[in-house]
Amino acid sequence: MKVGIVGGGIGGLTTALLLAKQGFQIDIFEKESRLGGRLAFVEHNGYRIDEGPTIVLLPKMLTTILEEAGISSNQYELIQCDPLYKIHFADGTTYTKRATEEEQFCEIERSFPGESENYKRFMVDMKKRFEVGEKAFLQKSFVNKWDFWTWQNVKFLKQLNANQSMHKFVSRYFNDERLASAYALQSLYIGGNPYSSPAIYSLIPYSEHAHGIFYVKGGYASLVPVLEKALKKAGVQIHLNAPVDELIIEENEARGLKVRGEINEFDSVILNGDFPSMAKLSKVKEKKYVPSSSCLLFYFGLNKRYAHSNIHQYFMGQDFNEHMDQVFKSKTVPTDPAIYTFYPSLIDDTLAPEGKGVLYALVPVPSGHDIDWDKESAFMDQIIDTLEQKGFPGLREAIEWKQIRTPKDACDFGLYEGGSFGIAPELFQSGVFRPQLQPYEYKNVYAVGASIHPGGGVPIVMQGAKLLADSLVQASHQSFEKLS
Repeated sequence: MKVGIVGGGIGGLTTALLLAKQGFQIDIFEKESRLGGRLAFVEHNGYRIDEGPTIVLLPKMLTTILEEAGISSNQYELIQCDPLYKIHFADGTTYTKRATEEEQFCEIERSFPGESENYKRFMVDMKKRFEVGEKAFLQKSFVNKWDFWTWQNVKFLKQLNANQSMHKFVSRYFNDERLASAYALQSLYIGGNPYSSPAIYSLIPYSEHAHGIFYVKGGYASLVPVLEKALKKAGVQIHLNAPVDELIIEENEARGLKVRGEINEFDSVILNGDFPSMAKLSKVKEKKYVPSSSCLLFYFGLNKRYAHSNIHQYFMGQDFNEHMDQVFKSKTVPTDPAIYTFYPSLIDDTLAPEGKGVLYALVPVPSGHDIDWDKESAFMDQIIDTLEQKGFPGLREAIEWKQIRTPKDACDFGLYEGGSFGIAPELFQSGVFRPQLQPYEYKNVYAVGASIHPGGGVPIVMQGAKLLADSLVQASHQSFEKLS
């Protein structure tokens, strides 16, 4: 069976490898000059840092799918982060998430006396729910919507208070508002508002403690050349600088892809571009989605190293709720935002010249077109000042190279409304309500990526690729049986 894939993001690459192992003939058409999509590096004069994703969650899911795709663990290196990360609150309180249970209990009692029992209760409850949720949501697709509405799933949604926001749900466990924020901010990993994203996503902070946070040596994007080498070895045809003009549809079925005026025929087509933008290729009516939040991203090359820093840190503003309102409701430039920093040079000396380091900072900001980012240099300076004051003394003097990526850059790259994480993880854009792997009425058109169930985050997108590959393999077997 011949399959054409539109887009060479992590979802498309993983699907291609899994299908190639099963004997499918695969062509990937990528509009950029490289593969990887949001998995990419920003580089300058010996400095290199991840452009997008940085936090490796669900390591077992990642390694298992890579193994199934033919990539063994000796082809890349995962390093466990210990501590997981440190949170700095505006009042001077700090809270560090640790890799072991015993250390975590001690840390909670140090920062939030009396809350350790609440943490234990949270982890016990979430363990049960994660086990059910993984099977019910991550390991199944819902092309047939009725497959979702089982008695077990309805019971699970009720247990998890799916109609409650993530922040409200975790506030049932933690008395201190700061601690509640520490266990709700993770919805931002997938571009969701902690104060409106459904409580099902509270499984993310549980997973951080239960499964750990990891770092890919050399950067997350270093997985891309490993995947590319495996694809070429498997005979997958890769076409770079090859934007697809049109999906050729005849009699409710895809016949192929039009690229540079030439029609390439395929038995099936997989869409791996940012899904909402794929409608224009597919001759379907464009549907309006709620986009995820966007990011203001800072990349720094530094002439020094910060030996006493942390790999991952959060610097919270005075009012996290207000920051989220500005991002998701009023769509205005945040006045006192929370900032996430990634400092891989603490454990990886391959990213910068000797004795130097790289730093990445992310500020959640509104998606859409309401803000002219070319006029926000004062806000950008404010962020650098905050970083220097709160975590990286002498930062301005240490900067040898700086690059800033705005929501406008995300729009130009093709991300829906400039949202950095696909469509938002709202209640009615999650689970059965999210676009599925067979999103249209066309019987041989499929989709994979952050906006497709089961959702965003590199391992979750890879899980979506596995669901898609399994579905296509099963369909091809059924077709063969009918012919025989």
